[in-house]
Parts: sequence; structure tokens; C-alpha cells
Amino acid sequence: MVRAALLTAVGSPLELVEIELPAPGPGQVRVKLAAAGVCHSDLSLATGVLRTATPVVLGHEGAGTVTEVGEGVLSFRPGDSVVLNWAPACWSCHLCTLGEPWLCENSGAGSTSTYAALADGTGVHPGLGVAAFAEETVVPERALIPLPDGVPLDAAALLGCAVLTGYGAVHHSARVRAGESVVVFGLGGVGLAVLQAARIAGAGRIIAVDVSAEKEELARRHGATGFVLSDDGTAKAVRQLTGGHGADHAIECVGRGATIRTAWSSTRRGGRTTVVGIGRKDDLVSFSALEVFHFARTLSACVYGNSDPAVDVPVLAEHVRAGRLDLESLITDRITLDEIPAAFERMAAGKGGRSLIVFP
Repeated sequence: MVRAALLTAVGSPLELVEIELPAPGPGQVRVKLAAAGVCHSDLSLATGVLRTATPVVLGHEGAGTVTEVGEGVLSFRPGDSVVLNWAPACWSCHLCTLGEPWLCENSGAGSTSTYAALADGTGVHPGLGVAAFAEETVVPERALIPLPDGVPLDAAALLGCAVLTGYGAVHHSARVRAGESVVVFGLGGVGLAVLQAARIAGAGRIIAVDVSAEKEELARRHGATGFVLSDDGTAKAVRQLTGGHGADHAIECVGRGATIRTAWSSTRRGGRTTVVGIGRKDDLVSFSALEVFHFARTLSACVYGNSDPAVDVPVLAEHVRAGRLDLESLITDRITLDEIPAAFERMAAGKGGRSLIVFP
């Protein structure tokens, strides 16, 4: 039996339970978790902003050690250190063949069926296909990425979502060039990773925006050269810090219509706004037809960093080894499984960076 944090129904509190994991089947791998990050997407699943089948073990950002492999598994063996990939590409659907694996039509298939059971036999779904809020999990072989040498196993969990998303937003989606200005909205785990990625890209001015003034020091440690408190005058304040023009790039990590609109207004004519945050389907953003033409700005979404994890995780590992990327500084709280609700509360209140569940 394995200890896990279970969501029995949307809107209900998480419960610590024991689940029974089956032996890995053909093409499957069993992993003992070393650590798992608490992401805002987990909170959105728990509250119903994002849909999920229940009962479910949430958690999609994790790293650990392979303990057992099923028939036909060729890429991994017991003892291997791995990072979980919650959106594994099938490489056969239309979007994968276009070279866009982050939009894979089949990446979410793993969460539609049960993977474990409660003591009474009730089936349990794996959150986003990987179920990282548990001591161990069983996932398809393609949902794992080998962890390169030189990266601590616990902090490596962040490579599976926050860092991969933040780095990809800067380097793959926005394609920030050296000397350009970047404004980052929302300083959770992903937003802090965006700040570091912008610094790695050589951005000239990096402005952090958040509702909490307490995050200014944290933002500057991650590469911000300026800080703006989020309010009705945010866009004007960003323009003042960028010579009156607005930023070349705005990267929105909140997922709210009002923040997306402010991010758009904070960029210069011809600027680009990249939306990373996941918002509600009824939270609308509007623009006038005239301003779309006049400002000639670009608005685009970024899914999972527009990344191919198999390619990008080794790149991120090299940045870690070279000291350019600091995973440890992204972690503001190290917690246990039973402290996830408190981590959700901090996240909802806009406090801290990334909470990391560390398993014994």
C-alpha cells in the first residue's frame, strides 16, 4: 500500500489515504517519488476550474527513482533517476507530426482511466496522468524523462512543470532576444522561473509585477531589475520604466482576464504578450477592433512552455550545472503530504513561490 493525498470530489478537502498500486503492466514503469511540486494547476483541478475525474490523486510535477519496469520497457531500469512528464507526446497525431508535441491530441489519455484502487476496491484516477501526490506511482514509459547528472533529485521535480514552462515561455514562445525588455505578471513558481529564464536570455530590463509587495525582494533575487505592485496603474508604471514605450514582451503567469488585458496594455506598439496562466472559461478578455490594428501587438498562449521535454530537460540541466539556473531558490517551502492544503492556501493568497513535497 502507498500513502497518497486523495481528492474524493471536486471542492472537497484532500484526504490522506492508502492506495494499492498494481505491478507495472506492459510499457509501464513504477517510480518512487523523491519530491513533488505543488502547482496552481493542481489547485485549479481541486476547485473545479479545470475538469478532472474523481476520486483522483493530483500532482503532476515530480521526480524520483525507478523501482520496477513492465514488459517491453527498454528506456529505463530500476535505479534510474527520472522526471515525470505530465503531457507525454504520442508523436503520431496530427499536431505531433507538425512538430508541436506540447499540443498532442493524446497526451491526456492517461488520466481518463483508473490506475490504482482504494482498500474497498474503488478505482482511483491519476491526476494529469502521473499522480505525483503519492509516495509511488505507475506511469507509461513515455511519461518519464531521464534525469541528467548534476541535478539534485528533489529539486529536479520543478523541471517537470514550473521551470520547463517558464523557460519555454521565454525561449520558445516569446523568443526573447538579448537587450529586450520583459515584464512578468505573477510571481509563483512559474513566474519566478520566467524571471530566471529572461535573465539567461540576456533581457535588458526585467520588470516583475505582483499583488504582494513582499515579493519584491524574491523577484530581484531571481533577476528582476524593477518591481511594480499590481493595481489600476500597472500598465502606466511599466511604460514609465521602459522609456514611455512599454515592454517588448509581457509574460502573464496568472490566468485572469484582467491581468491578460493589463499585460497587453503594458507592451509597446508591436510588442508581444505571452499567456502562460490557465484561466476560467467564463473569464473573458476584450479588445477594440481599432486598438488591435493600431498597436499591432501579438497575443499568444504558451502550453507547457511550447517544449519537447526530452530535448529541453537536458538543456535545463546544463544551465543548472553551470550555475545559470537556480532551482533551489524557487522552493520557498518544503512540506509533507499532509501540508498540501496549507500550500494551496498560500498559493490562493499569492504568497511564496513553489511548495515542494519531500518524501522520506
